Order: sequence, then C-alpha cells, then structure tokens
Amino acid sequence: MTTSAQAQVIPLHAPGREKPADVEARAGETPADAPVVAFPTRSAPEEPPAPEPDALSRFLGFLRHRLTGDYEVDEFGFDPELTDNLLLPPLRLLYEKYFRVTTHGAENLPADGGALIVCNHSGTVPLDAVMTAVAVHDETPGHRHLRMLGADLVFQTPLLGALARKTGQTLACTADAERLLCSGELVGVWPEGYKGIGKPFSARYRLQRFGRGGFVSAALRTRVPIIPCSIVGAEEIYPKIGDLKPLARLLGLPYFPVTPFFPLLGPLGAIPLPTKWHIEFGEPIRTDGFAEEDLDDPMLVFSLTDQVRESIQTTLYRRLAHRRSAFKD
Repeated sequence: MTTSAQAQVIPLHAPGREKPADVEARAGETPADAPVVAFPTRSAPEEPPAPEPDALSRFLGFLRHRLTGDYEVDEFGFDPELTDNLLLPPLRLLYEKYFRVTTHGAENLPADGGALIVCNHSGTVPLDAVMTAVAVHDETPGHRHLRMLGADLVFQTPLLGALARKTGQTLACTADAERLLCSGELVGVWPEGYKGIGKPFSARYRLQRFGRGGFVSAALRTRVPIIPCSIVGAEEIYPKIGDLKPLARLLGLPYFPVTPFFPLLGPLGAIPLPTKWHIEFGEPIRTDGFAEEDLDDPMLVFSLTDQVRESIQTTLYRRLAHRRSAFKD
C-alpha cells in the first residue's frame, strides 16, 4: 500500500551522519576545542559572624562592672565605660532627633594621635560643647572621645564637677591641655569662654576675643594640629535678650540670662528651642613645622590665634549665607 506522504529515510552514510566505525574510533577522543564542564563542589559552610551584644547585654555588663569595680579610670578621672553607656545615649537623642545635627568635615579629624579642636561658643547654656563631643565620638572610625577643657565654675559646682571629670573634662589650663595632647587625645577648647556663651542675641555669630592664645601655645609645644570647628544653630536655642546682673552676683554666676521664655515661663522656659544645627570641622592647621626657638614667640602665637579665629568666623558666615531658617535645612 502506498500513500502520498512517505517518511524520509536517511542513509547511514549520508553527509552529516558518521559511520559506526568512525563513532567507535572517536569514542575515547576529546576535541581540543571541546568545552570543559566544571561540576560544582560542596565547600564547607561559612561560620556566621558573631552577633554584636544588644543594648540590654551591654547595660547588664556595665552594671556588673560597676558592682565588681572592674572598670578603668584614667589620671584625670575619665570613665569611658560610664560615658558610653550612661551619658552618650540621651545626648545622642538630642543630637539626632531634637537638634538634628549635620556634621561636615569629619574626615579632618585624625583617626589617632593628638589634636586640638577649637570651637566657637554660644547658646547661653553650653550645649554646643556636649553636642560637639557626640559628633566627634560618632563620626570618627574608632569612636574617639573629646576631652573638653572647662571653666573653673564647672568643677566648683556640686555633682556637675564630678560628672564632668567622669566624662573626660578637665580644667582649662595649659598644663592639663599639654598632658592630654601628649597622650594622643583629642582636646576641645572654647576660647571665647563666658564672653561667647553669654553674649546677647543681637551679637549672635560674631566671635568674641580669643583670650591670650594659651591653646595655641599648648598645640605648638606638643606639635599637634589645630582643627577649627564652627557651630551653627546653637545661638538660637536660648535667645538672650537681657541679663539680671544682681541675681547673677548673688548666685556667683557670670550672668543670669533673660530670654523670651525664661524666667517668665519658669521651668518650661528652660527648654531649648529645637533649632537645626551644623557642626563643621575645618582643615587642620599644622604646628609641627616651626623651629624650637620660635615656639614661645608671642607674635607667632598671636598670628596662629588670629588665623584660627578667622577660619571659624569665615565658615560661620558661609554657613549662615546658605541657611534658609534656624529651624530647618
């Protein structure tokens, strides 16, 4: 029987079809250009990284060290464990959520070794100092602590003086500054002092006199860089519009501020306004290139002091020129 469509039969020796003998001859051969198939091999499973201790574990460890006395305090009374676990967390909330601090130039902070950070001072209450300490700690790779130089009044105040020592502060004197710098610490100084922090709101962001340049002398003798630091936003947290001098003298204070809300609203008036802050660390000014005989030259000290002051003032004006509001970016 035949049909109109028949299956096509391909001869065994047709072109494109190998002979059985050829197939058998080549069965054990591998062409040079044949791809090599790599089969995956099972490797040993990687060990997961050790989990970091959570906040509760760190706090329990902190309490255990407090109870057993297994913690370190340096010659100045600085307790880093207490600072990291008890004091920095609430300050960090102010830093991140309330003042919404933006830090600039953190790469100018050295990863190790000593340096002197010189800042403008303002705000009626020195919150700018503690916010700068949080910025230094959180923005440096090794979470370095800022050793702040404070005024006599800080250490004469009950409880506050002991707390300041525990957090690494020490008296603003040249001897202590040099010892810290020689030890490789980051030291913070606010050379305007009370003149800066207590100036009226009408003089905001205008730097006051930088004293006699003692901080420059300390940097020169220890050969560490000076890092100018400019803080914008602190001037508006307590707008000082008056000063009750008789009450200040009675309480032994450099000033007793009057703001639009304090003392009119009592304790509520002491709540700082939620301004937006910018902290900028400028280019380091080197001090290791001067000859030994020039280190005590008053003109050199004056020149460097003026250079640091001008750097901070210029940065403040530049930041203010680009700021749209004191309360937002």
